[in-house]
Amino acid sequence: MSLYDTLKQASPFFLIAGPCVIEDTDTMLYSASFLQELCHSLNLPLVFKSSFRKANRTAVDSPSGPGIEEGLRILSRIKSEFELPILSDIHESSEAAVAAEVCDILQIPAFLCRQTELIRAAAATGKIVNLKKGQFMAPEDMLPAAQKAGANQQIMLTERGSSFGYHNLVVDFRSFSIMESFGYPVVYDVTHSLQMPSSGRSTGGTPEYAPLMARAAIATGKVRGLFIEAHPEPANALSDAATMLPLNALGTLLRECIEIAERIPGGR
Repeated sequence: MSLYDTLKQASPFFLIAGPCVIEDTDTMLYSASFLQELCHSLNLPLVFKSSFRKANRTAVDSPSGPGIEEGLRILSRIKSEFELPILSDIHESSEAAVAAEVCDILQIPAFLCRQTELIRAAAATGKIVNLKKGQFMAPEDMLPAAQKAGANQQIMLTERGSSFGYHNLVVDFRSFSIMESFGYPVVYDVTHSLQMPSSGRSTGGTPEYAPLMARAAIATGKVRGLFIEAHPEPANALSDAATMLPLNALGTLLRECIEIAERIPGGR
């Protein structure tokens, strides 16, 4: 079975998780090992996620990652040692083919989800494409975005909240049902939806609401995957320190979500 079919049919759901941006090798290997062991114990399919470059930063001096060459080297090691599928963002069409040499899933960042040539370049690699819904996009607008991928319809659609004023995001839970109706697996990006974008020189957030939001999303019966950025010590993380969850908090959250998914009429 292909990875896309595995994720599309995952029951009760699959998990995309890892540090926001690639950090030192020890942090990355520890995170991958922790997540692999946890998801194995819970029988959840895991995709390891981390970004080799974060192009959209609040301030010019915000850490943006090690770059594509060093970042892919670390991700390749994780893929080999832990036998995990890998997801990372691309920001330019020129990055697609290079990233696809390591990544199983190429992610189109929310602010770039209307970029036709970027989507086409990602799809042309034959890899799965995860389209994150822009904070400015209605859920129904994600169908024509997905259709830009052409013949490669291995598409996932990720909800990460909509802009509500200048420094806040809200999640319209109707979007899960609307996007699922397109036939693609829907992912809920828990931690990014709790951001308070560009609050001063860095992005703030309210991670204390992550368990509540994750449970509620799973309860809709429309979400196939959860996206949760996590770190051994979020307060010391190089990126999204205000929203990432500590790795040791994931077990309880995921078990609660599994219990809810198993109670949905008709199963998950």
